[in-house]
Amino acid sequence: MAARSTRSRSAEAGAPAPLPVEQENIVDVDVSQEMEASFLEYAYSVIYSRALPDARDGLKPVQRRILYMMSQMGLRPDRGHVKSARVVGEVMGKLHPHGDAAIYDAMVRLAQPFSLRLPVVDGHGNFGSLDDGPAAPRYTEARMAPAALALTADLDEDTVDFVPNYDNQFQQPAVLPAAYPNLLVNGAAGIAVGMATNMAPHNLREVVAAARHLLAEPEADLESLMAFVPGPDLPSGGRIVGLEGVRDAYATGRGTFRMRATASIEQVSPRRTGIVVTELPYGVGPEKVIERIKDGVRSGRLAGIADVLDLTDRRQGLRLVVELKSGFNAQAVLAALYKHTPMEESFGINNVALVEGRPRTLGLRELLQVYVDHRLDVVRRRTVHRLGRRRDRLHLVEGLLLALVDIDEVIEIIRSSDDTPTARTRLMQVFDLSAVQAEHILELRLRQLTRFSRIELEAERDELQAAIAELEAILASDARLREVVSAELQEVADRFGDGRRTELVSAEAAPPVAAAPGAAALPAGADATAGGELMIPDTACWAVLTASGRLLRTVDRTPLAPQGRRRKHDAFTSVVPTTARGEVGALTSAGRLLRLPAVELPAASEPSAAPALTDARPAKELVALAKGESLVALVPLDAVLALGTAQGVVKRVRPEWALNRDELVAIALKDGDAVVGAAPAPQDDDHLVFVTRTGQLLHYPAAQVRPQGPAGGGVAGMRIAAEDAVIAFGVAPAASLTGEGEDPAAHPRPAVVVTVTDGDEDLLGAGGGSVKVTPLGEYPVKGRGTGGVRAHRLLKGETTLTLAWAGASPVLAASRAGVARTLPVEYGRRDGSGVPVDQRIEALGAGSSPELVAAAPVPDDGVEVSAG
Repeated sequence: MAARSTRSRSAEAGAPAPLPVEQENIVDVDVSQEMEASFLEYAYSVIYSRALPDARDGLKPVQRRILYMMSQMGLRPDRGHVKSARVVGEVMGKLHPHGDAAIYDAMVRLAQPFSLRLPVVDGHGNFGSLDDGPAAPRYTEARMAPAALALTADLDEDTVDFVPNYDNQFQQPAVLPAAYPNLLVNGAAGIAVGMATNMAPHNLREVVAAARHLLAEPEADLESLMAFVPGPDLPSGGRIVGLEGVRDAYATGRGTFRMRATASIEQVSPRRTGIVVTELPYGVGPEKVIERIKDGVRSGRLAGIADVLDLTDRRQGLRLVVELKSGFNAQAVLAALYKHTPMEESFGINNVALVEGRPRTLGLRELLQVYVDHRLDVVRRRTVHRLGRRRDRLHLVEGLLLALVDIDEVIEIIRSSDDTPTARTRLMQVFDLSAVQAEHILELRLRQLTRFSRIELEAERDELQAAIAELEAILASDARLREVVSAELQEVADRFGDGRRTELVSAEAAPPVAAAPGAAALPAGADATAGGELMIPDTACWAVLTASGRLLRTVDRTPLAPQGRRRKHDAFTSVVPTTARGEVGALTSAGRLLRLPAVELPAASEPSAAPALTDARPAKELVALAKGESLVALVPLDAVLALGTAQGVVKRVRPEWALNRDELVAIALKDGDAVVGAAPAPQDDDHLVFVTRTGQLLHYPAAQVRPQGPAGGGVAGMRIAAEDAVIAFGVAPAASLTGEGEDPAAHPRPAVVVTVTDGDEDLLGAGGGSVKVTPLGEYPVKGRGTGGVRAHRLLKGETTLTLAWAGASPVLAASRAGVARTLPVEYGRRDGSGVPVDQRIEALGAGSSPELVAAAPVPDDGVEVSAG
């Protein structure tokens, strides 16, 4: 309608009438089909024209075009450098219709000795480092490196196919001849659509030896090839620890191995020992390592480090010196550096490359086979080309020799002919020459008619005949062809090869470093928090978070008993069974779950039955917490976790923490919300308990909350009034509510609810507020998302609850500093008020370990309490 109205107005205004409807070219296209076709075209372009290398020459299109254009520009190693911008401009204008930044980035990588095992571009100027980018192309200069000549050699001898460029004005090679296996030697990295590649560099001599073995033994298996190529050889050196992943990658094309820096323990000053790092993992720069070391020292993950110095220079290369404090074991600190800094990194091999125009995942044998087949084809085509040229030249030489036998008659025929065509025809008739031979004789110069010219022609004829016989022999025998390819590979290895830089170490034989003479040892009874796993046996223990926010690791797993002499910090928010070298999860109020190695927790100096909890350290010193964030709970990493938030959201999280990540989001929180409690809830009959600031309590079976993945936002757990908020969340086993079971001795201690009010200091005897302990089983079960029931009747002067706790007894109370407080011995009524206390209670927690809670008999007189 809008179009017809526009045409009518145009006609009324005297404008030219539009084209008739039947002449308009309007095509109706289905949007979904158009989007699908466009996306497929884009994906195809990324995969084949940008991201993945060709398995034959190991180059992506932009890299191949850079080397080819530099070859066409004559930028050989024996000539001067030219501005990088000039190379980029030539490549972009003639072959690669993409941005200059992408071309320059590719050229920079080809010139970086820390990125490629055998650089193919000789850069002059600032081509960047592992920590900094390169200078602009107008400031740097480049030319071909000697190794690039081996990749582009024999391009003019019909060794590869040429294809048109983007506008059909120029020709470019579809693949380079590649005189060595560049893909294995230099590796590759790229991200396409739906696939990616990440290939490790290797040693040229080893790869060539394997390729030659495959040429000689076409049926060679992987084991025989790995005798020549035992593993990657990284440009930065270092060590590869654990060869199982390398073996998997060579067999299937996918695998992971660990790279470790090369370090030694030295006496760096008359009074200090230090760790000297001379080689880093592939792709890791010294500035990144220094930054991570400083972060680790600030957060408490690394101990015993006094200073970090970067003494790297061009003369001695990389040299990082980590100075150690007196009294710390250097090997333990080094183990911590490997664990918490990029001094040890993983490399995931994903050998995806283009084979006959299709992306494939290739193992070591397949990669070598594709290259060997390509090289055989290149040498065969080159041999055919050279044979044709030598035959053509021999044909001309034979014609010249025939003409020189009777040169006087040749001259007479030419002189007596009216024109060139006539002379050519008469020569062909008289001397039985071909048209090519006759034409060549006509172009002969008089100075070539000397006696020496004939001798030279006869010598050239003999040489050509010998060369032709050799070339024909190569083409006639596959074994001879393979010998030629093998010999040329050996020549390249002899010219460009060097020794192995990366040490290969099995996981079993990989201590962090050999003991250094005079290295400082740990004082007796001390614990190297950073890297102490080298000295601490992997024994069972408890990881403890106290109610006052301190962390501790016990020395064994004897039950943590509530009886006996009480000390500071003796109320436990979380007690998680683990081992000294195991890991637990640290859940924060922001919903983050952090991996926390138990070895990093300070160890108690006494047995677990009566731990000296003064050995504990504040959580903020051991866990990286943001401003305003607090540690809520320690949790096992292999159990279903239940957590509740201040706004009444509940979530059960499946045990997916086994992913190899140091941090996960356990729950996606809304603005203003925070996690207030968490505990394992593996059984559907476990009860989830909420307590709010106004004294409302709600509990129901965990079966009403379906477990979710880590990133979910949870579900409505409790209906909260506008001015209310959840202050406590806990999990109680169903049996702890009813006390039912076949074996009364095995019943868990009863689940209780402890509530504490703020109190009124002006009210006599209520300076600390009031506290009430009630069995959880007395509260009725309600549905998820409801408002619950009243759990504490507030007295005059009391406005809200300040603290609450729900879980299995016994329960302990403490001040903020960890000093024990007294709790009522007798239970209070479900909706009754609390018992006034003189000293303010600021922390609540469990009084024993889970094993003791499950095994101890239930007393008849209520909750067992110790006031210290």
